[in-house]
Amino acid sequence: MLGLAPFACYVALFLVVPTVAVVIGAFQTPGGGFTLGNIAVAAHAPYSNGFIESLELALVTSVVPGILGVFVAYAVHTSRVRVLRRVVFTASGVFANFGGVPLAFLFIATLSATGVATVWLKDMSISLTSRWLFTFQGVALVYMYFQVPLMVLIVTPALNGLRPAWREASQNLGARSWQYWRHVGGPVLAPTVLGCTLLLFGFGLSAYATARALTAGTIPLTPIQIGDVMNGNVIAGQQNVGMALGLGLIVVMAVVLVLYTMLQRRASRWLSR
Repeated sequence: MLGLAPFACYVALFLVVPTVAVVIGAFQTPGGGFTLGNIAVAAHAPYSNGFIESLELALVTSVVPGILGVFVAYAVHTSRVRVLRRVVFTASGVFANFGGVPLAFLFIATLSATGVATVWLKDMSISLTSRWLFTFQGVALVYMYFQVPLMVLIVTPALNGLRPAWREASQNLGARSWQYWRHVGGPVLAPTVLGCTLLLFGFGLSAYATARALTAGTIPLTPIQIGDVMNGNVIAGQQNVGMALGLGLIVVMAVVLVLYTMLQRRASRWLSR
């Protein structure tokens, strides 16, 4: 119990207390009274539009990197070149933790109107527009910069859990490669892949600094709207509306975590054997 005490204090201070504060504040007036008005405001435009935009961004930046990450991880997993594995895993660890304002600056310095790559291509008489970088598509691409390496890192242990004996037994029974993946490998990996994709969905939904620095708030994303409301950049005294928006994200993240836990339990039945 003494060993768990520091972790319990950390969780209480930085997770439980803020969550309780957000839930309470979502149903309070600026004077401290009870109200459902904050939820009603958060459920209508422009905040509802931001919530839909955030869900779409999270969906795109989880499904696409999830698919690409699985293929990259499998290619590296089956490679016989050890140096390639080390390079890919090391680079994935660096890229997966590279985000926020530095990541936004990296893309702006590279692909903006005065970026290095844009100017270089312009000198070669190749015109490259940079407006897309500050749109929904640009933000999605920037998110994939760290989402794909993250998927590689978290799905690789599941690939390592596939027993070579399973493939050998399938081949001895006359199964082809696609049949092995259809009836053995695919079903075993499916819970882990879906669970990892849910984690990417959570990261894409809650990311703030990168989108804020890249678009300056021109895209209506819920994390950016929460920041604007809490800072008083839109209407002063609307902090409780920001709490209501945060409550919406908490509910979505809670559903994601419950589904992730269920999928991980199902995956562990096979991968732990």
